[in-house]
Amino acid sequence: MESSGESPILEITDVTKVFGSVSAIKNMQLRVLPGRVHTILGENGAGKSTLMKILAGVYQPTSGSIRLGGEPYAPADPQDAAKAGLTIVFQELSLCNNLTVAENILATREPARAGFINDKALVREAAKLVAELKLPISVTDRVGDLSIAQRQLVEIAKGLSIKARVVILDEPTSSLSDSEADILFDIIGRLKAQGVAVIYISHRMEEIMRLSDDITVMRDGNYITTRDKNDTTIDQLIALMVGRDMNEIYPQREVPAPSTEQKPVLTVKALSRPGEFEDISFDVRAGEILGFFGLIGSGRSEVMNTLFGVRNAASGLIQIDGRDVRITSPVDAISRRIGFVTENRKEEGLVLSHSVEHNISMVALDSYAGRFGFLRRRRERQAATTEVGRLAIKTASLETTAGSLSGGNQQKIVLAKWLLTKPKILILDEPTRGVDVGAKFEIYKIIRQLAAEGTAILLVSSELPEVIGMSDRAVVMSEGRMKAIVTKDDMTPEKIMSFATGFLS
Repeated sequence: MESSGESPILEITDVTKVFGSVSAIKNMQLRVLPGRVHTILGENGAGKSTLMKILAGVYQPTSGSIRLGGEPYAPADPQDAAKAGLTIVFQELSLCNNLTVAENILATREPARAGFINDKALVREAAKLVAELKLPISVTDRVGDLSIAQRQLVEIAKGLSIKARVVILDEPTSSLSDSEADILFDIIGRLKAQGVAVIYISHRMEEIMRLSDDITVMRDGNYITTRDKNDTTIDQLIALMVGRDMNEIYPQREVPAPSTEQKPVLTVKALSRPGEFEDISFDVRAGEILGFFGLIGSGRSEVMNTLFGVRNAASGLIQIDGRDVRITSPVDAISRRIGFVTENRKEEGLVLSHSVEHNISMVALDSYAGRFGFLRRRRERQAATTEVGRLAIKTASLETTAGSLSGGNQQKIVLAKWLLTKPKILILDEPTRGVDVGAKFEIYKIIRQLAAEGTAILLVSSELPEVIGMSDRAVVMSEGRMKAIVTKDDMTPEKIMSFATGFLS
């Protein structure tokens, strides 16, 4: 545990937050020291997000006390929190897609002249910050034109544009690949050197052990313990977090991987979309998990969007079961039993204002249609109930709005939605983004089960251990081109990263 002789910059004592009859957090304790990284670890639903929203002024605690810099701290809103010296970068993006990077970074704090926004000064100040942070983004680009990973970097820049004594980073690397995460880790090192306290939330255990000084574990809204990073192990932390031992992060295959001599379910030949990707060729067999890895700008997600009909290819060939197909819309893809778990669940995977039940059943509604096209509500509800149980989705009821759930539970709803369609080919683009290690294990088991049942799976991930741990083969992309298809026996972090960075070709 952190040294008790140091004065904390932030101290939380017996904080409780109750929503109706539900206690989201109970008697929470936390001491955060200046110049250190303090990680908050817990499964989805443990209360981490509620605690962070209290610190940011989004929620007010039901009871308990908080002190910042030795003084009572009770912000009325995030702006109030920022004035007091605390800023937060939320996991869920809060950017305006129709504005530029610069306009998003300095929103509500734009430099003005004679009562009007000074556009040149705005660009200049934002560019200076982006340069200081060493972020690979242009401040004049429109945010809506950026990838999810680039938007995440903009969100980080926005949060760090406010000078603070305490910086909270909520899953900041959830959509970043290793090289982009290294940029963030360098920034965190500089913040520590300046005496800034960093509260860090992540589900990536290797990342936590690399960055943390102190680690606090929460479970079911309760404070469990605080450990010094040097006095604990990943296995111990997982056991504290989930309340049980986890001997295997990546479940073993239930059946052997399909032979390369087996006929492919999906074949892609010379698929191209100028400016995004060129000459992409691969195949995947029933029961195979084909991984896709690459850095920002590699074109992985763009290829998946094209296969699902969100974008149209300029040239190339797609075959399903050996027959040429033309996919020009998601409707075409769904009709050919292709499912797609998008990386952008908030904007593309869910209707946040709708219920858990309706989000799960929305793609498979035809399955519940009775005579004259009327919906059989009992069958719809039964199917949704089954998926909630199978994926251990934490929700008060099926009527709960999807937007009120944690990010990890939202992701599981997106997965459940596609499982109901019984896809022949399932595209998983960052399927465990923002999901805790316990929930990841459950999702991995589902992926293994689907593969054992004969589903062909395309697994896109920016987590290299995930690609290596789950894939039978892996496609490595760089700058819109395929660099290699690596077999299971040859999958090493060094080899895959060498291809992804262009060192090998």
